[in-house]
This record gives sequence, C-alpha cells and structure tokens, in this order.
Amino acid sequence: MLSIVQSIPGLVWAYDFDSDNRSCRRLPPDATREDLGDLQTGFRWLHLNLADQRVGAFLEEFSQLPPQVITALTTHETHASITLEDGMIYGTLVDFQREFDEETRDIGWLHFAVCDNILVTTRLQPLRSIDRVRAAVEKNPSRYRQPIDIFELIVAEFQRTLISLVIELTDELNQIEDVVYGATTQDERRRLAPMRRTVVRLHRHLRTVLTLFRRAAAADEDEMPEGFHDVSGRLTSRLEAVDHDVYALQDRARLLHEEIDSKLSSETNRHLYILSLMTAFLLPPSLVTGFFGMNTEALPFAHAEHGTFYAFGLMTLSVGGAWWLLRRAGIL
Repeated sequence: MLSIVQSIPGLVWAYDFDSDNRSCRRLPPDATREDLGDLQTGFRWLHLNLADQRVGAFLEEFSQLPPQVITALTTHETHASITLEDGMIYGTLVDFQREFDEETRDIGWLHFAVCDNILVTTRLQPLRSIDRVRAAVEKNPSRYRQPIDIFELIVAEFQRTLISLVIELTDELNQIEDVVYGATTQDERRRLAPMRRTVVRLHRHLRTVLTLFRRAAAADEDEMPEGFHDVSGRLTSRLEAVDHDVYALQDRARLLHEEIDSKLSSETNRHLYILSLMTAFLLPPSLVTGFFGMNTEALPFAHAEHGTFYAFGLMTLSVGGAWWLLRRAGIL
C-alpha cells in the first residue's frame, strides 16, 4: 500500500499494537512509509504534527480514511466535535497546550479518527494530556487491545488534567479569599479576573464535550465502533464529576468577585461619608468668611478694634452649630 520509501510527514510518534501478544512496538522517529506495512493483527496509532503541510497528502494514502475523516484530521477549527459514521468515530477534542519546559493553561485542540485497525491523532501545538497517554501506553501496553481503548485513555487523561487544573485554581482562589476576608481592604480583582476567565472557558468547553458524548451515545449502534457504547458511558460519568467541580469553582469565584465589589463599595461610601462631613463642617465658616469679605459699607466689626477675633468667633460658633444640627439629625 505504501511502497514509496519516504519519511513520514509530521510524525511525532507511532505505535504498533499486537493484540495477540498484548504488546506494542514504537516506531523509530525517522520511520519511513515502508515501515508502515500492513498489520496482521492488532492496530496502529499515528500521532502527527499539523505544522507539516504534507500531513494531509500523507493521510490520503490510507484507503480506510474517507475524505471527511481526513478533513477532520487536518482542520484548524477551534471547536469540539464528535462524529460517528460507518463504525468510525472522528472529530476534535479540547486539551491544554504544553511548552518545552512548562505546562500552560492555553487551550489546544486534538483531532482524532478511530477506525478498525488504526488510530490517527493530529495537533498543531504540543498538548498536555496526549503526552501522558503516550507515557501510560509505554508503561502498560497490554491494557490496550483496540483503538477505542486509546481513545478512552485520551479523554480520561484530559479529565485528570482538568482535575489537576481545578486543584491549582482552588489554591489560587484560597489565597485571594484570605486577602479579601482579611483585616485590610485590597482590590484583588486583577488577580481574580484571569482566573475567572480560565474557569469560564473550562466550563464552556467541558459542557460542549459532555453534550457531544451524550449525543454520540444516543446514535445508532450500527454507526458506533465496537465497544464505544460502554466507553462513552464511562467517559460521560468521569466528565460529569469534574464538571460539577468546575461549576462549583466558577460559582465560588463569582461570589468572591461580588464580595470584593461589596467591600470596595463600602470603602468608597465611607470615604464619601467623611468627605460629606468635612463639607458640612466647612460650609458655615465659609459663609461667614464670604460675608465679611464683601466690599460693602457698614460691615459689622469693620472699624472695631478686635473685629477679626469677633469674626473668628462667629466662624467657630457656626462650626459648633453645624455639629449640633448633625448630631440632632442623627448623622453623627
């Protein structure tokens, strides 16, 4: 089928699984098309990098991959999708990107296709969950006897990644909470805003994946790959559990944001209250000062020997009168 001796475009890794011996063999990084011979038993997993523009042409050489599947594997669309057709399942799953030296919270996308004897996954950036799937496969290859088993592991690792991310976000939220409910008033909205944005995105994508799995589980059994019905039930239960945690975290972050707004609003009102009191105390002496500052004849104390002291006395009396009125009105 693949007789041209050329390198495999965009190859990240490839595994051949032997169902009879319950083992797997990883192809070398410089594997060629000739190394991809027909499998007698078992199945093959190809993981490809879409940064190589030749991936689409390479996938067209596989007769078991219809055009719509190849399109789903090479698309750059950024939304989740799961399609069941003629015993195949293909689409796009959400994941998180990974840098060479650290894991990030940036959303990434994994495209997949599960057929009878081949599993193809493609991505544009390195992803967190798929690397853990590779490590699990190398640790215990005997667990995976068909492509749908690897697919289940991919979604399960995504769920575990979500759990670890929820734990990280919970720790950050605890730190913000300690500050917000502390003795001092600080504006923690700058720290809280990106965290809320991350949680909202998590919840949105997670709900989409859950909806897709429920819809796929309700499809005709003739359209499903072997074993998908049981796999979808287990994965739906996993994702529903973590969705509850994400929703609780989202609700907690929202309530904390409202608490910050309430405390800042109370602090602002207190400042306005103090400013209003200062205005109330200073207004009467300002009126006295304005009265004696008029350039008109027959002003009181204009020719008196101690007129200035008398004016200061009236100003003091006006402040005392304002204080008495505020106390009588219950403002002080």
